[in-house]
This record gives sequence, C-alpha cells and structure tokens, in this order.
Amino acid sequence: MNPKQIQEMMARAQDMQRQMQEKMKETVVEASSGGGAVTVKMNGAKQVLGVKIDPEIVKTGDVEMLQDMVAAAVNSAAQKADESVQSSLGGMLGGMGLPPGLL
Repeated sequence: MNPKQIQEMMARAQDMQRQMQEKMKETVVEASSGGGAVTVKMNGAKQVLGVKIDPEIVKTGDVEMLQDMVAAAVNSAAQKADESVQSSLGGMLGGMGLPPGLL
C-alpha cells in the first residue's frame, strides 16, 4: 500500500466511525423482565431512554425483587443493543476490505 491508499483508507474509516456513532444513537431496543412488569428502552450507545414499571409491582413492596427486575431488563436491553449494533457494523465494515478476523 502506498501512502495515498493509506490516507484514503483512514478517511473512509473516520467516515464510517461517524456513521457508526449516528447509527448507535438511532438504534433503539426494548427489553423487559418479570413478565413485562419492568420495561427498559435503550439506544445503541447504551443510553437508557426510558423505564416503565407496572404499578402493581410497586404495590407489593418487594424492593429487592423490583431492583432485580430493573437490573435484568437493563442487562437484556444492553445485550440487544450490542447485537443490533454488531449486525449493523458487519455490513458497514464489510466494504472496507479488512483482513478476515480483524474485528
């Protein structure tokens, strides 16, 4: 590779990084726990956009159970966000001509 090709590849990589960051913000996933008692909405950058808690769960007074359900829903949403972003990345990075196994 000559220096010009390296520069072009770096410019493409920076452009893809910007696109990736936008895609992460635009990607929204939702996950729930406790049979839908707790629902978390999160974007691909793993920012929590919203949390819904069924009022009936709060009435039980079992704070520990509610904490566990919130944690489970957040973790599930984060996993879904990772999977969604990863699948988007595969398509974007495929056109870069990177060696197999690099990512």
